[in-house]
Amino acid sequence: MAVIANPKAFLEALFHTAVAAADPAKVLAANLPEKPKGRTVVLGAGKGAAQMAQVFEKLWDGPLSGAVVTRYGYAAPCERIEVLEAAHPLPDENGLTASRRLLKEVSGLTEEDLVVALICGGGSALLPLPAGDLTLDDEVAVNKALLSSGAPISAMNAIRKHVSGIKGGRLAAAAWPAKVVSLVVSDIPGDDPALVASGPTIPDRSTREDALRLIERYRLDLPEKVMAFIRSEASAAPDPSDTKFRRNDIRLVASAAVSLEAAAERARAAGIEAVILSDAMEGEAREVGRIHAAIAREVVARDQPFRKPVLILSGGETTVTIRGKGKGGRNTEFLLSLALGIDGAGGISALAADTDGIDGSEDNAGAFANSSTISRLASAGMDGAAFLDRNDAWTAFDAIGDIFKPGPTGTNVNDFRAILVQ
Repeated sequence: MAVIANPKAFLEALFHTAVAAADPAKVLAANLPEKPKGRTVVLGAGKGAAQMAQVFEKLWDGPLSGAVVTRYGYAAPCERIEVLEAAHPLPDENGLTASRRLLKEVSGLTEEDLVVALICGGGSALLPLPAGDLTLDDEVAVNKALLSSGAPISAMNAIRKHVSGIKGGRLAAAAWPAKVVSLVVSDIPGDDPALVASGPTIPDRSTREDALRLIERYRLDLPEKVMAFIRSEASAAPDPSDTKFRRNDIRLVASAAVSLEAAAERARAAGIEAVILSDAMEGEAREVGRIHAAIAREVVARDQPFRKPVLILSGGETTVTIRGKGKGGRNTEFLLSLALGIDGAGGISALAADTDGIDGSEDNAGAFANSSTISRLASAGMDGAAFLDRNDAWTAFDAIGDIFKPGPTGTNVNDFRAILVQ
């Protein structure tokens, strides 16, 4: 029976394996479109957009131009594609400038031209462009309300695209009659490409009525000006059946499922059986943490539903309903809840991290936890449950040296959760 002597190092290696499976250098080469007779324009948005652009221009044997926007600090050097930076998770003026720049890049194209859209998670905040008479402040207000609501990312992006002048396929519509090829790295549970970055080049069938229902369901307090706009016909998103989208080519180049399987294979090679609970798990982070803890404890106590040693993997995107004023993100919140649930149960170690390298408000991707996390916090005079209550998981993990900071990864296939039970 295999025994992992250093669980933290083992889990970190699995994270890097999962990220490597979604590396643009690995996934873009097999998805290059045919060269056009006319121009090639490259656009992009997301936390990994600069790295995707860097790889694409090295692979592309021919002239090209364009621009991509990424989060501050996530830029990568490119020779022919301009890399712009903007704020995330709340939009700023530089994001507004970037949105206008991308629309300018596709202006005046012909049917002989090609637009390559490099789309990955984070693009929703990086591409603000208020529709109608809305302002950037209005779009910021929408994002603030969404981020604290506990709504799943699919609901967030359905609402975002109804207050935007670039999301919901509007960028692709502006590029017509050029052919648009979207190369998408999915950070969305279920991998609907129309929801990644709120689909700037990919329309979907959500309606303004859907947006209004979601606003009511999650009790979002939005400015009346925003609500009036969403109620109006002007907020209607482009119809996917519109002839402007008939030449769209959508390619999902990386996803959580592939990355989790890569991590599972590495664990099995080390003699540890691996199971993937789901690559599309959603829900309140603390509740998902409790469920994972219950499964891990059952394995420890009864070898059910899996026999020890085992690696339990899951992906997707949990949410956090803000109750306090602490620091952290969904992965540290998940992990602190898990730590409370496994307190005292020997042989359990875990890592939860965002594959883009940033979890929530700080500069960490996530954190590590094990069966002694809560007792170590107590020894430091800290009550783990109290920190969870005020959404302050980052402070708790930082105090005991268990914050995980891999830095920007250049990709984004959502959350990576790994629990080793031995």
